[in-house]
Amino acid sequence: MRPPTFDEIRDVAEQAVNIFRNHGLDSCLFGSAACSLFGVSRTPNDVDLVVLTKNYDQEELKQLLVDSSGDFYLVPSRNPSATYSVLWCRLPGRGGGRGRSRKCKVDILVPGVLNIPNVPWRRVKMIDGLPAMPLIPLLLLKLQGWSDHRDSHRADMQEKQYVDAEDILELLEIAVGRDQEVRQGNLSWMPRRLIWDSEARVEEFKEEYPISAMDWQDVGFD
Repeated sequence: MRPPTFDEIRDVAEQAVNIFRNHGLDSCLFGSAACSLFGVSRTPNDVDLVVLTKNYDQEELKQLLVDSSGDFYLVPSRNPSATYSVLWCRLPGRGGGRGRSRKCKVDILVPGVLNIPNVPWRRVKMIDGLPAMPLIPLLLLKLQGWSDHRDSHRADMQEKQYVDAEDILELLEIAVGRDQEVRQGNLSWMPRRLIWDSEARVEEFKEEYPISAMDWQDVGFD
């Protein structure tokens, strides 16, 4: 199936952000879509969005999108024991392969899940009209994803670590170029656990990618 273009990823993200905003909910992109907004060269395959609320759970937020737009729809998880549904957004055109419709996966999360911080709205970065998680927490969550994929027992998950690493190396260079630092005073809202766990992950990353050592030092991991 023909993957989403960057413009389509942006359109899906914008539609979701606007729906949540219309319901009084702030949100921001993270994951590969946010990395692209900051300048990482890889085109993302999906949209990762954290909704900054404690009043809804993830399934309620997915349903809100489905109820608000015919472009969004839910599919039961392939895991028979899962209690969640997978959210997709329809894309224009056909994807080939028996005429299947094109689509984009949309992951909706809330603060606290997977160590995602509750980002103060004043710290959210507006880039080309889209809200993005600040650079340092975005980098540390990408690093967490790299570590989780590397340690997975599933071969398909393990393969993702190499794409993660490419994103991290680019994002790290961008962070250094923007003088971002993990212990800056304006990042005091970040979960301490995320920073502490990142210290060990940084050491593991440096072992596999020694070229990154100086950049990690420059963003505050000595």
